[in-house]
Amino acid sequence: MQKPILTVEQLRVCYGKVDALNDISLQIAPGSIVSVIGPNGAGKSTLLNAIVGILPSQGRLRYDGQAIQDFEVEERVQAGIALVPETRELFADMSVRDNLLLGSFRRYRQRDKHYLDQLEWVYQLFPRLQQRQLQAAGTMSGGERQMLAIGRALMGKPRLLMLDEPSLGLAPLIVKEIFHIISGLRETGVATLLIEQNARAALQVSDYGYVIETGSLVLEGPAATLANDPKVIETYLGIGKTRQAKTEKTAPA
Repeated sequence: MQKPILTVEQLRVCYGKVDALNDISLQIAPGSIVSVIGPNGAGKSTLLNAIVGILPSQGRLRYDGQAIQDFEVEERVQAGIALVPETRELFADMSVRDNLLLGSFRRYRQRDKHYLDQLEWVYQLFPRLQQRQLQAAGTMSGGERQMLAIGRALMGKPRLLMLDEPSLGLAPLIVKEIFHIISGLRETGVATLLIEQNARAALQVSDYGYVIETGSLVLEGPAATLANDPKVIETYLGIGKTRQAKTEKTAPA
């Protein structure tokens, strides 16, 4: 059995006296896609920020077999953890190409002679980025900006890619395209931790899933199993409510 690239044990994050996350445990294998679903305010983004070190936390974090809970953010990024936040954090006045090059800065600083070796691959993943490489990032559509944010993260050659709400505010066709690309990352060996409100899309591309509610883990299992779980269907996929509405509509008065 493959050793996990990331293991989280009994993670706790507090905002003052309030528990934002309580006793969260999960793991991710290399090359796998793991989704975390749950309602707004459940603590999903807090989880990613704690893993990358933006938020202080209690518990145990192991990355590639090494304890990292005492690492600073920069050390975790240097180790190969990349976060694409919900806000994308692009440099709007800079070109697409320059935003991508910034993604490889860590490798450049480490004197990696091949620090630009991901650029052509990123352009293959997202052809529109190559077509618009001289365009200012701030003038791009929402879908293109999301592609750029993911592409910039991949320029650093991460072993763990964490995506916070990649489908937020995007048209269905763009969402489908982005999730197709996320699914294809398996072939590269990159592990992906996916936080997503679109539970249906997330579970379709994932190998395993976790459900968080009010800061606590309430359910986990293979993605296909969760997608067929009655509670998940009713609460997050909406299928149960749709069927119920149809039944009530067609029922005799």
